[in-house]
Amino acid sequence: MDQFGALEDQVPVAAATREAVILLAKSAFAAAPHQDMQKLAELAAVQYPQAHIIYAFSEQGRPSFKQALLELTEQSFDQILVLPLVLPMEPSFQLWITKALRRWQQESDKSWPEIKLGATLDKSPHWAELLKNLLQQTVQSIPLPPLEKPFNEGSLIPAQKYRMLVCEGRACQAAGADAIWCHLRNEQERQKLRIVGDGMMSAQTSCLGPCNLAPVVQVFPDGTWYGGVTEKAIDRIITEHLLGGQPVEDYAYSASGKKQRLRKV
Repeated sequence: MDQFGALEDQVPVAAATREAVILLAKSAFAAAPHQDMQKLAELAAVQYPQAHIIYAFSEQGRPSFKQALLELTEQSFDQILVLPLVLPMEPSFQLWITKALRRWQQESDKSWPEIKLGATLDKSPHWAELLKNLLQQTVQSIPLPPLEKPFNEGSLIPAQKYRMLVCEGRACQAAGADAIWCHLRNEQERQKLRIVGDGMMSAQTSCLGPCNLAPVVQVFPDGTWYGGVTEKAIDRIITEHLLGGQPVEDYAYSASGKKQRLRKV
């Protein structure tokens, strides 16, 4: 199986299926988590055979939530159920996912099926039983080495010129910062941005300040502020700023020390 879990390699859809389910996890950085999600999708397909079951990731990993959703809207489903497999659940999750869905639908030129959001794991009546089962499982002891005098080993200082900070403050989370982070990280991996051009690194950060411009991204070393960031904006920032050396004025805001309103792009 392709380590990125391409949709076409996941559980096949039956001809009469009118419902699709997205098992939504947070992130995956290697092949093993994708394989685990594939197993969950196969298990869900046995338990819920009337639906086409796939998986996706909200933060990093492929397929991303947006990619999976848009591919499903191209097919003839009456409804799509999003089942979040995330613990703990952030209070802003339902808010940002609703805003992201509305924005993606507005950007699309096709009609969408009904989208439903499933209950979170902590709402399951079997949660206590599951915890009890896990606590009673035989666990493996972790051997700890004897204490030794710490070795003062050096550390490499990253040579990449650019640092891209994605705000994860409350306002930015509610505006869909997780979806923006997901797109950035997937593009960073796909385009090998750490080693292409002057190189870049990315990080999530607590509140950056300009909450009314959410979602907010800041690019260093020049410190350029970007507001109202979408996936399209991330693509332009990568192409024009990180690789081309020129800030994207359509989304950029000057560090004037004065209040600024979010512009429509």
